[in-house]
Amino acid sequence: MAILNVTPDSFADGGRLPTPEHALAAAQTALRHGADLLDIGGESTRPGADRIDADEQIARVVPAIRAIRRAGIEAPISIDTTRAAVARAALDAGADAINDVAAGTEDASMLSLAAERACGLILMHRAAPPQRDRYSDAYSAEPAYPAGVVEAVRTFLRARLDAALAAGVRADALLLDPGLGFGKSVKQNLELIRATGELLTLGRPVLSALSRKSFVGRVSLGRDSEPAERLGGTLSLSALHLASGARVFRVHDPGAAGEAIRAAWACLADGAGGAGGFGGIVCPRPGVSPLQPGA
Repeated sequence: MAILNVTPDSFADGGRLPTPEHALAAAQTALRHGADLLDIGGESTRPGADRIDADEQIARVVPAIRAIRRAGIEAPISIDTTRAAVARAALDAGADAINDVAAGTEDASMLSLAAERACGLILMHRAAPPQRDRYSDAYSAEPAYPAGVVEAVRTFLRARLDAALAAGVRADALLLDPGLGFGKSVKQNLELIRATGELLTLGRPVLSALSRKSFVGRVSLGRDSEPAERLGGTLSLSALHLASGARVFRVHDPGAAGEAIRAAWACLADGAGGAGGFGGIVCPRPGVSPLQPGA
């Protein structure tokens, strides 16, 4: 799942795709390097990021999606937004799924929209919106989760999963994201990776979205670091997240990540892996079906 942020301020790639033509070129490169899905966002969710209104998000993402579709690219596209108006405009432009880091808690109409459009929906846990969040390696004390971070995330995702189902979203359209880096310390992020099996008891696949985040640099380099320095740690932790049960990987580097994940799966599956062989999520074009478990 290749990250394409058409934003000026995302933590790792902000400002790199200022025009629809840049977004198209990035999409073509990502697919050539083995990406299966494209995740397009028009608002940064990094700690401290300014909020962007729906109209500005639409002005950023819709031309990018249209450029990709007009070029004949049929790969699934997800729209990274917490606003239903943005999601609707993106779906109208050719997107297939909604990646909502607020899990439908910021916009009450998001779940009904996903049901209405029979599209894929990713539900993520976060402790606070960007203005009140901080980087994982910047906490002076562990964020408070009285029942433990794993149980807190599991309980939240269970509730949001139930809400989505009650709104009419198909179960096989739903993917769960523990929200690594969102309101969790370095230690808590690692705990969530190790405990992925507990989240899988909810009955839906788990998304790994740890690419180049601050906690990755902290454990791989042992110091403050820039996102560009965190590829090695990203690949290592992604392979471990695969071993723990994650099956979809949102990454900045689809070529390197794909190679690492396929190699890890070949070992985990006793040589039965290979491209597309690790039972990920498939999101076909509209009218076919929403997100569904792969073989």
